Amino acid sequence: MNHTSYTRFGKRVVDLLGAIVGLLVLTPFFAVIAVLVKATSRGPIFFQQIRVGQFERPFRIFKFRSMRGSALGRGSLLTAAGDPRITRVGRWLRKSKMDELPQLINVLLGQMSLVGPRPEVPEYTAAYSLEQRRVFQQKPGITSPAAIHNVREEELLTCHSDKHDFYLSILLPRKLEMDLEYCANISLIEDMKCILATIGCIFVDAKTPQTLSVPVPESKVRVSESSPIQ
Repeated sequence: MNHTSYTRFGKRVVDLLGAIVGLLVLTPFFAVIAVLVKATSRGPIFFQQIRVGQFERPFRIFKFRSMRGSALGRGSLLTAAGDPRITRVGRWLRKSKMDELPQLINVLLGQMSLVGPRPEVPEYTAAYSLEQRRVFQQKPGITSPAAIHNVREEELLTCHSDKHDFYLSILLPRKLEMDLEYCANISLIEDMKCILATIGCIFVDAKTPQTLSVPVPESKVRVSESSPIQ
């Protein structure tokens, strides 16, 4: 992993400044989203789920709830585009990635970084190889190069009948490869590029769905159905 003055001290300073400024500026917007979430479906404003963070420590991630309250804790862990559990407001939140904004709270608490490997649920991380577990040396992030590359992930999942098999054998290993590459080359410049690229992905819609060409590992992971990954 990349150990520099930025990764040791600078990155946390950037995270704190970004989280504080972001939360202050976006508070009115958060209030509007909260009203829309509560007014259009029953359930809590925030979706909370246990994810695996730095040094494999579990933490509770925050998102704006995008699914019906009755669907929480039921169905597949994965969510594809068109999932009937998603509310009308939830579809907009997910498409615009606005549902991820409450993770600024996780950044403020020191559980996440603005940029870093996206955190997964324990059911998935339990099957990581020794090499893949190196991603736990860094804090998970709100965005990452892998997240940008897979910005149309939900649409891609709809093309496959066995979504879990496709995710665990194709998408997840590919994302982890990109995460490890990011972890080996962390810098302020690369983080700023990633944040700007993420903003671009939010406001500039991809015209065509992405495709990946990745070898399928021999071993495949099976997980039980639980609370969906919103």
